[in-house]
Amino acid sequence: MSEQGKVTTGQRLVAGLKAWRYGTVVGVFLLVVATLAWRLVDLHVVDQEFLSQQGDVRTIRVESIDAHRGMVTDRYGEPLAVSTPVQTIWANPSEIQIDDPRLAVVARQLGMSEGDLRGRIRDYSGREFMFLRRKVQPQLAQQVMEVGMPGIYSRQEYRRYYPAGEVTSHVVGFTDIDESGQEGIELAYNDWLSGERGKKRVLKDNLGRVIKDLTLIRDASPGKNLTLSIDLRLQYLAYRELKAVVTAHNARGGTLVMLDVDTGEVLAMVNQGAYNPNDRSQLTANRLRNKAITDLFEPGSTMKPISMAAALESGRYKASDTIDTAPGYRRFGRFTIRDHRNYGAISLTDVIVKSSNVGISKIANDLGGDVIRNMYARLGIGQPTGIGFPGEAVGVLPAPPKWRPVEEATLSYGYGMSLNALQLAQAYMVLANGGTRYPLSLLELTEKPVGQRVISEKVAYEVRQMLRKVVASGTGTRAQPGFYSAGGKTGTVHLVGKSGYEDSQYKAIFAGMAPIDDPRIVTVVAVDAPQSGEYYGGEVAAPVFARVMGGALRLLNVKPELELGQARKPESAAGERG
Repeated sequence: MSEQGKVTTGQRLVAGLKAWRYGTVVGVFLLVVATLAWRLVDLHVVDQEFLSQQGDVRTIRVESIDAHRGMVTDRYGEPLAVSTPVQTIWANPSEIQIDDPRLAVVARQLGMSEGDLRGRIRDYSGREFMFLRRKVQPQLAQQVMEVGMPGIYSRQEYRRYYPAGEVTSHVVGFTDIDESGQEGIELAYNDWLSGERGKKRVLKDNLGRVIKDLTLIRDASPGKNLTLSIDLRLQYLAYRELKAVVTAHNARGGTLVMLDVDTGEVLAMVNQGAYNPNDRSQLTANRLRNKAITDLFEPGSTMKPISMAAALESGRYKASDTIDTAPGYRRFGRFTIRDHRNYGAISLTDVIVKSSNVGISKIANDLGGDVIRNMYARLGIGQPTGIGFPGEAVGVLPAPPKWRPVEEATLSYGYGMSLNALQLAQAYMVLANGGTRYPLSLLELTEKPVGQRVISEKVAYEVRQMLRKVVASGTGTRAQPGFYSAGGKTGTVHLVGKSGYEDSQYKAIFAGMAPIDDPRIVTVVAVDAPQSGEYYGGEVAAPVFARVMGGALRLLNVKPELELGQARKPESAAGERG
């Protein structure tokens, strides 16, 4: 083949190759265009749901709906704990320009350092959420939002508020910032009070702002309300008087418990020192304790009436019987039991009226330790009250295999054992209502509970008459509550320190009931370590009982029993010290 023919053939091959490549490219291009066109048609006409879902993912969000925590009220509906709507300020750091000058305005309104705010946003720059200020007043949140800072948002939450403040703090307790119970009733009934969060589907714009609520997935379920047995009027009265006596005597603290005699409901329960659950900046562990339930102490002479009930129930003693207390003391080896003075031969009633350690210890040694201990146990000493309060201390009620005489003696007047103020009030409630032990309750009862008879009406009546004389002429004369009759018993015990009993530190106690012929309420008052020079139960605790009981009976519309000339002011009464 000639050279010219070869060139012509080569040119044809090259031209054919170029045409093939061009056709291939055009074909591929047309195929891509056709595929894209088909996909567009498929998404917009055939398979619209996929495109809609992808768009929704970028604009529709599911948000939670906060639940309203249940309200706590007193027995008459007065609020003790409520949840109020507030606003929480939060930020999306990924949407914020760190050098935006409006950040300075936001920081100033939130009470934050501008440098700290910018530093936090820089640290969280890779995230989409951070808290700025939680649970602030709605007005403040509105001011922040009016700045118009991109990436700054607010949402509604709830904040717990306690209208009675420190007056009911130890009973009601408090919640944390997420409204979860931490102390008191708020903790004990947290599941009951807590609501269940809801969910809703919302439409947001590209800045994350909610444009529209679309659908409700699950509505928020609010917590249930709780009605306590507490009478807020009596609670205020008890708190005021207890705080006054602790201040007047420069005492370490104090406790007061008041029970309804016929139901076992707690009408008032206060402690000193207290705390304000609305301002927890200065909380200490010591202030958080509900000492009426968590703190144990030796009850001292307040147990003598219960020991006397055991003696009367045994049938071996009558109230009019006499017992020789001379020479005013008893020795058990190196241990000596003493009275304030030598009373000589006195009746069993005077053993209680004069608070004779010698007299009651002789009776206990005659009866035996088991008889005294069993009576204590039947009245609830050394056992849970069933009140369901967190941190309740049960106490110690000894039961040795063989009682030593000194153990029997000291147990009869409240040493060598321990209880809390609520247990002591429960024991006196049994004496007051004629011998029936009711379960105690911090919740209002809709019907009278079923009680258990633990002593006879006759024995309970005879002991009440002894307690009447204690207030009329014995160690508790300062406990007379104005125009009402009363009965009760004083107690003065050494406080226990690191090295045993402290010689100069005492707990002053008074436990009693009123009106004595038909008791309505029982009250126990205990004052820790008074430092004013007076420290006996009859000097420190009895006057508090008088003022609280007089005021409480008036508030409960109990008709006065005594005429003007019969009523006696607690401050003018004398009698034995107890």
